[in-house]
Amino acid sequence: MRISVTLLLLCILFPLNARSEHLTTIGLPEGAAARLGKGQIFEIEYSPDGARLAVASSIGIWLYDLETLREVALLTGHTRWVYSVSFSPDGSTLVSGAMFPDNTVQLWNAKTGEHQRTLTGHTNSVLSVAFSPDGSTFASGSHDKTVRLWDANTGEHLRTLDGHAFAVRSVAFSADGGTLASGSDDSTIRLWDVETGEHLRTLDGHEKSVYTVAFSRDGSTIASGSRDWRVRLWDAKTGELRHELAGHHGWVFSVIFISDGNTVATGAGGQDTTVRLWDTETGEHRRTLKGHRLGVCSITLSPDRETIASGSFDGMVRFWDAKTGTHRRTLLGHSSRVLSMAYGPDVKTLVVGSSDQTVILWDTETGEHPLSLTWAGNLIGSIAFSLDGRMLGIGSLDNRVRLWDAAAWDHVRTIVEDDSPGRYSRVNGIAFSPDGSTIAVGNENRAVTLWDTETGEQRSKFRGHTSAVCAVAYSPDGKTLASGSFGGIVKLWDVETAEYRQTLDGDSGSVWSITFSPGGKTLASGSWKVIDLWDAATGEHQRTLTGHTGSVNSVAYSPDGRTLAGGSDDTVRLWDANTGEHLRTLTGHTAWINSVAYSPDGSVLASGSDDGTILLWDNSDLAAGN
Repeated sequence: MRISVTLLLLCILFPLNARSEHLTTIGLPEGAAARLGKGQIFEIEYSPDGARLAVASSIGIWLYDLETLREVALLTGHTRWVYSVSFSPDGSTLVSGAMFPDNTVQLWNAKTGEHQRTLTGHTNSVLSVAFSPDGSTFASGSHDKTVRLWDANTGEHLRTLDGHAFAVRSVAFSADGGTLASGSDDSTIRLWDVETGEHLRTLDGHEKSVYTVAFSRDGSTIASGSRDWRVRLWDAKTGELRHELAGHHGWVFSVIFISDGNTVATGAGGQDTTVRLWDTETGEHRRTLKGHRLGVCSITLSPDRETIASGSFDGMVRFWDAKTGTHRRTLLGHSSRVLSMAYGPDVKTLVVGSSDQTVILWDTETGEHPLSLTWAGNLIGSIAFSLDGRMLGIGSLDNRVRLWDAAAWDHVRTIVEDDSPGRYSRVNGIAFSPDGSTIAVGNENRAVTLWDTETGEQRSKFRGHTSAVCAVAYSPDGKTLASGSFGGIVKLWDVETAEYRQTLDGDSGSVWSITFSPGGKTLASGSWKVIDLWDAATGEHQRTLTGHTGSVNSVAYSPDGRTLAGGSDDTVRLWDANTGEHLRTLTGHTAWINSVAYSPDGSVLASGSDDGTILLWDNSDLAAGN
């Protein structure tokens, strides 16, 4: 029964002939029907034969066929974000390193994706990995301040290189394999003898963390990129500085040598978003490659040295002609942290707010997103649809709520919360009244404001919280408004009279999320590790649901009111709404879950996470307890 239900849902929601690069069914966790987005990008690398691209991401390692730009595998052995990947020179093996608390180095068969072994020893995040040119050794640099050298055939730990004062961000072998360079948060590059582990010399000059190091093909030059926005070129034998390359306006995350070593390519983050090409002989800037919306986190060169690939925090991999800088094509599908989301009037419409400063309208049937809205510099704190689905509200951290006509996708008006000088009023939570005539806004200024959605005029303001308001919710009859705050308090207000009714104090820490049951009898509030249930009429505390291991950022009732979902840590927990019995825990995300939402018909439960993905769960399957 389980297989037939899941397949039926996939056929209805995700027809194969309409599937886009944004929607995947590869490597899904148990119980999930599909995934929107492929996670955040941290590093990219070509296979030695140029046929595949490996993308280290927040949910695993994606392998892409570069002829079709389609994913062929997702390697999911790490339990946390994968920061780094490296192919062996013969292309048979892939090595990867992951963040805390995973802290492991893992080896994979690069052809089949089969996991080979897990190597332990680092005590913090593994930030960089690299194979030696002959493939016999690989190195790993870690946040634990060390570099470890490993035997690539046996996985044996050979030696540990100590000396950096802070995290090691990057490691690179010289062309002959005799020297290893390591870049660190201590602002230095250290050179090591690979055979003996002896420290050879330290290159000083950067003012801040060194994020990336690379050797030229002939081994004569070392390039380094830093948080100080500078690229430095060093004589590999003497350690003397040859050139300082200035021009980026952000942290330099990646450097590579191209052509015959006369050109170096650099990618920067922050507000820069560019790849730049430089002459290594003169230090002169040659050209700038523009196209990414957010910072460039990784660049790599194809084996034939004709194409540069750049991975960005905007979720795209762009391919460029290495000689001319011309943009060739783009690989889509990755995304940034999912901060908030809401279903529209039907199961196919899901609107998502992301840390890449965009709001995306997803079509969950095809995985396409026909609409994308961007506000530079502003994160999206809250998203809500009116009950009839005709209006969309978007609350952002620039003190504004933007209202959109959800049928025509036209901007209707912008509501500005208290933005007088010195007032800190960023929007944390929004909710439409059941009739759609009013929108409630909870802000950082400890107030809840009601606005008329037709005129944009303020109707009333509720004050009484002593700390920032995190979440707001209307009762189904529209007569009561609930608001939760950082102070751990839920307050109930009379909407018609704008009067305070009562305070609900569960003593469970900051209230991050609240919602009324469909019948309006119960109010659920999510806080630190627990969900509290309250009688909405009397304010009496009914029960506490325990089991989460962090703040419960989102709570949602199924449309039939039978199930309550809570999103916290990297799991979704499902509860029987009547008895409080724990029904099931949904696992599969690799980072904090910020939002959970049921489709209007209750057939699908969506969960959005800091890992940059949305998992769509077949609720008929979940409800059956399978």
